[in-house]
Amino acid sequence: MNPILKGISDFRLITLAIAGALAIMAYETEARPSAPQAKSQRTGGTSSVQRSRGADGAVDATRTRRGGVTTVDRFRDGSGTTDARITGPRGGVTSVDRARGADGVVDRTVAGPKGGITTTDRTRGSDGLVDKSVTGPKGQTAVVDRNRGADGPVDETMTGPQGQSTVFDRSRGADGVIDSTITGARGTTVIDRRRGADGAIDATRTGPHGGVSTLDRSRGADGLTDKMITGPQGGVTTVDRMRGADGVVDSVTVGPKDAVTTVDRSRNPDGTVNRTVTTTPPAAK
Repeated sequence: MNPILKGISDFRLITLAIAGALAIMAYETEARPSAPQAKSQRTGGTSSVQRSRGADGAVDATRTRRGGVTTVDRFRDGSGTTDARITGPRGGVTSVDRARGADGVVDRTVAGPKGGITTTDRTRGSDGLVDKSVTGPKGQTAVVDRNRGADGPVDETMTGPQGQSTVFDRSRGADGVIDSTITGARGTTVIDRRRGADGAIDATRTGPHGGVSTLDRSRGADGLTDKMITGPQGGVTTVDRMRGADGVVDSVTVGPKDAVTTVDRSRNPDGTVNRTVTTTPPAAK
C-alpha cells in the first residue's frame, strides 16, 4: 500500500506490531515499486483524517472511512514517550504503552480490544543500530537483527515466528545510491537504484521469477517529485504531486485502468495536517 493513502485504521498499532511478527512477507512486498492503491482504486469511495494537537503537544486524530469512525487519543507520559488509546468504529479499544529503556530505545506494549498483548522489545547493539524482537498475542516471535556493512549501508536479517528468514543486503553504488538484494523463502529480489539528471532516484526491480518493474521519478518545476511505475505486465501508474497554497502537498494517482485517487491535504492553525482521500474506480466497460 502506498504510504500516501495509509490512514489510521482500526487497531492500526496492533497491525503494525503484528506486522513485525510477520515482517518477512511485508518487507518483500514493500520492496516492490508496485502500482499504489490498486485495491482501493477498484472499490472507490472517500476517507478522511482530521488531526489536532493537544495541550501536551501530542497529535490526536479522527479517521472516517465508509461511515465508520476511528479515534486516536495520544498523550505524553511522565517519561516523555507518547502513549495512545484507539477506539474503533464498533467501540473496541486498543491501548499503546511506550517506555524508554536504559539504553534510550523505546519499547512498546499493545493491548487489543479482546485482551491480546503484543510487545516490541528494542535494543541498541554495540554498533549503535537498533534491533528488535516482537512477540504477538499467541506467543509467536519475530526478530530483526541489523548490522552495518563495510560500505556503510545497514543490512538486516529478519527471522519470523516459524523460523523463516529474509535477508536484506544493501550496497552503495558509485553514484551514492543504495541498491538492495532481498533473499527470502520465495527467492531473490534485486532492486537497482540510480540517480537521474534531475537528481531524482529511479529504480528497477527484478523479482524472483524474473518479472521486472520500473520506477521513473522526475522533479517538477515546483521541486516536487512525480513518478511513473510500470509493472511486470506493462500496466502503468502515474503519481502527480502539487503544492497547495498552504504549502501542503496534494497528489493525483492514475492507475493502470484509469482509476483515479486524489489526496487533498490542508494545514490546521496548530500545524497538524488533515487529509481527504477520494477514489474513483475505473469506468465499467
